[in-house]
Order: sequence, then structure tokens, then C-alpha cells
Amino acid sequence: MVLKLAGAAFSAFFPTQYAVHIVLAIVTVLVLRAFSQGRRTNRERDLHARKILITGGFTPFGLTILQSLAQRGAHIIALSPHPIDSPEVTIIISLLRTTFSNENIFAEQCDLASPSSIRSFCTRFLTGSDQRIDAIIFAHEYQHIGSAGVVSRTQSSKDSALKREADSLATFLITTLLLPALLVAPVERDIRVITVVNPFYAAAAGPLFTIPFPSLSSPPSTSIFLQEGLRSLRTSIFTRHLQRILDALPTAQVPKTDEGSTIPIVSPKTQKSNIVSVCVSPGISRADTIAPLLNADWTSPLGFSRTGVVLYILLQPLLRVLTKSPTASIQTVLHALFLPTPFKVLANSAPKEASDKSKGTKGTPIESFSTEIPEEVLKPGALYAECAIVKLKVPTPADPLTAEQNIGKEKEKSKTGLEEVLDIPDDGDFGGEVMGRLVWEAYEDALKAWELANPSKEDVKEVAPDVDRDPK
Repeated sequence: MVLKLAGAAFSAFFPTQYAVHIVLAIVTVLVLRAFSQGRRTNRERDLHARKILITGGFTPFGLTILQSLAQRGAHIIALSPHPIDSPEVTIIISLLRTTFSNENIFAEQCDLASPSSIRSFCTRFLTGSDQRIDAIIFAHEYQHIGSAGVVSRTQSSKDSALKREADSLATFLITTLLLPALLVAPVERDIRVITVVNPFYAAAAGPLFTIPFPSLSSPPSTSIFLQEGLRSLRTSIFTRHLQRILDALPTAQVPKTDEGSTIPIVSPKTQKSNIVSVCVSPGISRADTIAPLLNADWTSPLGFSRTGVVLYILLQPLLRVLTKSPTASIQTVLHALFLPTPFKVLANSAPKEASDKSKGTKGTPIESFSTEIPEEVLKPGALYAECAIVKLKVPTPADPLTAEQNIGKEKEKSKTGLEEVLDIPDDGDFGGEVMGRLVWEAYEDALKAWELANPSKEDVKEVAPDVDRDPK
């Protein structure tokens, strides 16, 4: 009886003459959804005893990363703007610990909108007993900022611009403050700095790209996608230039082979530093891209739009097919975290080469194959999307410093002895060394203005007059 009713209902709603069309429609939807979810990483890595610092860990995207890292046994330090004893932090940390039987999951208070809070956390970390860091994941820059014009806005365009600027400067400040601890780590340690950016970087890769931050120049009246693209591209250029600086350091950052050792010599053409800095674009996510774009994030402390929430709910069938889930969004981040570096690949191949050497083969253990990597490796300074390297062409700007000015600057530094000049090669990626230097200087200028606009409580007390003092 039930089968007859099911057959009658099927014949009524799905006529047999349209069976082919229905099947083709279902297959098309499934193919579109599989394509929109993007590639999944084909790598895996044991993260036990690996200490990973993550920002933006309490967003939908960040929480999914926390689950993946906790599942693999990583030692996690998640930065939170809320006090570590607040319910929204303690509940999540407790659930992660009990679910994955991993007690090495901690939260530290650090408000990324406050430079004094960032400096306070970095000071606590650098003066602590354990300064080990195996990876830093900056996930706070991925979440979309600003809403489309079809819904009411809770933030003005100026507030959104300042929020974008603060997020980028937080990445820059944390990186520069923790960099000394990374540089003094053992050179055998594989350290990765992964910065997550939004997917609109291509919109800014052209003549509309502006190097200064909005606070240092009048913000152009451009679309929200271009503003997000400028932030994403600027962060990508900074990450690439950071890798150039790491590679140009005078001290060798990779271990050298002693006679009789099986540790391989790393070719300078393959890898120059044990610290690898890369950018990752996870793509368009429902929770972290579309919901803020429609102002439909009802968990946001800044409020939300009812029209945006209704529109977001009505578009769910389409969004489920065409946009990524948080699980699909983190695949490229995991890919950048799991991929072996050139040194690790060569180290794993060293025993075989050492045995060949013992049989009478001439040369060092890896000289014969140092330029032939047998598998995919993580490219330092690259931008990754869909688990692959993105080749983005950014125009090279004119160098504001002439050759005479550069020579004079180098002579002045050599006289004072305050700074050693680094020979940074121009590889041409992301606008080359000139673009990277100009973006780095823009970060420094914007950081000074940001700290002046957001002084610490101690600075305010020093500047403010003591009105409570008794005149007697």
C-alpha cells in the first residue's frame, strides 16, 4: 500500500516524460555544488607537539580550523577579544578539549582592534617560559567587512574602512613583534606563517590599487568589493615581501650538512629560510562572506539587518549550491599547513641518497636532485587558492628613491652602523621589491597613526592631568 502511494505521488509530481530532464537537473545541481566547494587537500600531517597560534578562531571559519587542528593533536593558542573566563570562550575551549581528548588547547585575551592589547599579549608570550611557535594562522582578515546597498547598514563606510585597516595592522604588528622569537628558533624547525585573505584580491590587481591606507589618504568612493580587494591584495604583497626579507637575512636559516650526517644540504634556489610565509584565499563562504555582505550575521555585536536576515534565509537553497561551507573553506589553509617544505622533502630522501653515497657516488647527499623536487612542496611567499598557487600580475610602481638616494642611504647606514643593509633581490612577484617596500612603509606609517589614535591606558594617565589631586 505504501509503495503504491509512493508510486502514485512520484507519477504525479515527476511525470515519466520528464524523467530525463529531472535527472539532468539533479546532476547539474550536484556538479555545480561539487565545483563550488572547490578542491580538497590530498595531504595529511601529524600535528602532535606542534604549537599553533591562531587569530579569528571564534568565527565560523576559525572554529572549523580549531576543530581540524584539535583533531590532529595540535597545541593551540587561540586569541580572543573577550576575557578568557567569559562563557563564549570557556565553553568552546572545554568542548574542544573533551571532544578531541586534547588538553593542549588554550585561549589568550588579545583584542586585535587595540594595539596596546596586541603589544601586551606579545610581551607576555615573549617573556614566558615557552616561546615555541611552529605556525601562526591569521584567520581574522578573512571575514567580510561591510554590507551591500540592498540592506540597511549598521556601520558607515568610514567605520568599515577603519575596521579593515585595524585588521591588517594587527597582522603586521603581531608578525613584527613575534618575528624575533621565530628567528632565534632552531633552524631545523619548520615554521609557517599563514595569512588568510578574502577572495576579492583580483578586483584590485590593476591601476586602481592604492598603496596608502585610508587613514593616510582620502578613501575613494569605490565599490565594497574593490575595497575588500585592496585589503586582500595589500596583505598578499606584504606577505610576499616578508618572505623576501627572511630570505635575504645574512644568517643562514637552514641547517647545513656536517660530514657524515644524513641531514641534506638545502639548495639556496629551493629554500633559503626555515620560516615560510604564505597567503591563502579560501574562496566565497556562506557564513564568513555572504552573511556579513547581506548584514545577516545576527551574532554580531554591531547588530544586523532584518531585511538581510530574511534575504539570507530565502537564498539558502542557492547559497548551499554556489557558495562554500566552512569545512570546504578551510581546505586550502590545511593544504598550506600540511604541504612539506623543500627541506622536509629532501630530508626524507636523504637516507637513500646517503646509501648511494656510501656505494661510491660522488657529491653531497642531495646535490644530484636538489633542483628536482619529487612532489609538490610549499612555495615560500606564494598566494594559494583552491589548493594551488595563484599567479597574479601586479604592476611594478616607479621607485620613489633614485639611484643616488639609495647610495647615499646605504653610506649613511654604514657610517652610523645602526642598520645592516639587506640585499633583497627583485623577483618581480606582486609588483616586485619596489611594491613590497612601499607597502611595508605604508604599514609602518599607518601603524604609527593607529597607535596615536588608540593610546594605551598608561599613556592616557600620563598625558591627562591629575584632577583628583588635593590642592592642599
